[in-house]
Formats: sequence, structure tokens, C-alpha cells
Amino acid sequence: MKWFSIKGILEEMKKVHWPTAKELAKSSLTVLLFSAAFTAFFILCDFVAVWFFRTVGI
Repeated sequence: MKWFSIKGILEEMKKVHWPTAKELAKSSLTVLLFSAAFTAFFILCDFVAVWFFRTVGI
């Protein structure tokens, strides 16, 4: 296994694209926004389910 050596590991590390600060900030903001959207969606679903079950009388 060629990659299982110091030389192979260093060659692979040169191929890695490390994000810039701007790319990292944009990606982090995207993750936070999607997480907030999913959180809001599930909270809304919970409120709707509770309202429905109380209305039905369960």
C-alpha cells in the first residue's frame, strides 16, 4: 500500500483543499440556518400534533 507511508501521506495532504476563512464562515452559516429551519419545522409539527390530539380529545 503506497499511501500507507509517510511519503504517501504527505502527497495526499498536498491534495487536500483547506477552506478559506470566508468559505468556512459561509458553510457554517448555511449549517446554522438549515439547523434553525429544521428546528422550527419540528417545533411547528409538535404544536400542530398537540393541538390536533387535544381537539380530538386524546
